[in-house]
Amino acid sequence: MSYEPLFSQIADLVLCHSPSGAEAEINQRLITLFSALNVEHWQDEADNLIAQIPGRDPNRAIAITAHKDEIGMLVKTIYADGRLSVRKLGGAFPWVYGEGVVDVLGDQAVLSGILSFGSRHVSHESPQKAQQETQSVTWETAWIETKRTPAELAEAGIRAGSRVVVGKHRKAPFRMGDYIASYTLDNKASLAILLDLAARLKEPPVTVYLVASAKEEVGALGALYFTQRQRLEALIALEICPLSSEYAIQSGDVPVLLSQDGYGIYDEGLNHELRLAATHARAPIQQAVISGFGSDASIAMKFGHVARAACLGFPTHNTHGYEIAHLGAIAHCTDILERYCNDL
Repeated sequence: MSYEPLFSQIADLVLCHSPSGAEAEINQRLITLFSALNVEHWQDEADNLIAQIPGRDPNRAIAITAHKDEIGMLVKTIYADGRLSVRKLGGAFPWVYGEGVVDVLGDQAVLSGILSFGSRHVSHESPQKAQQETQSVTWETAWIETKRTPAELAEAGIRAGSRVVVGKHRKAPFRMGDYIASYTLDNKASLAILLDLAARLKEPPVTVYLVASAKEEVGALGALYFTQRQRLEALIALEICPLSSEYAIQSGDVPVLLSQDGYGIYDEGLNHELRLAATHARAPIQQAVISGFGSDASIAMKFGHVARAACLGFPTHNTHGYEIAHLGAIAHCTDILERYCNDL
């Protein structure tokens, strides 16, 4: 099966920077894409982008979320020589990115710098020696070289709190047969599913809100805002699903339905309905219990914003790093959710 249209859609989304709380670039792209699909959409006060597919029964509604933000870095200090001290934004680790080009998002301009760990040809007099022997690189010992003056950085609007992400040219996805590899498949691949659902769903039984949620990586803030204000029969989050020897998850084209994550259990009744939808769509599905993970759905359910929540994902290597996922698993998520929405 050819997954070229799906690969191209994900690649387009991946190249839009969207660190948590500074998501303007992906917002503009999604607005353009939703407009091209001629679906009603709007941006709320929490920076969520919401597409509405009206249902035949306007008094009933569900929501499907895919967060649009990505992990990265925050500028903490600007030094006199133009170096930037940074700290993590979401679950980011410096050793995942390695030394290389990063983009610093200023209020007036984007400037590129080099995430740096220091020279290797040193003795124990230098802190970098420990990184070669006993200690991993931390944000406290890493920095960004900009080779700019503080005045030049200020002119670009770079300040404490400015976001930093992997350089755009390093983000371009790589195709490995039926697999896609890239930074920020979490969660740009899920946005591609939302867009596909927006194109496919026509007058479902109940209203479906397709929510590109904001600031998920720092606490699911966008989803919490939306679910506090919109009454929903169910909330389904689209996500990556981590591959690890500790989890009973198989790599490949089979989507994953979670029973539990680090925030609590998901709704068994809703999971049953999604398994049934997978059967009717002739799509494979597997279930798993994982930890060290949360989604828009599990966090909203934990705080009592929704009574029923589920999380459907695709198996992913190297989560929160250079991620690898099977395009077929991403496509199957769309098939399952389309059938679920039309069977309500």
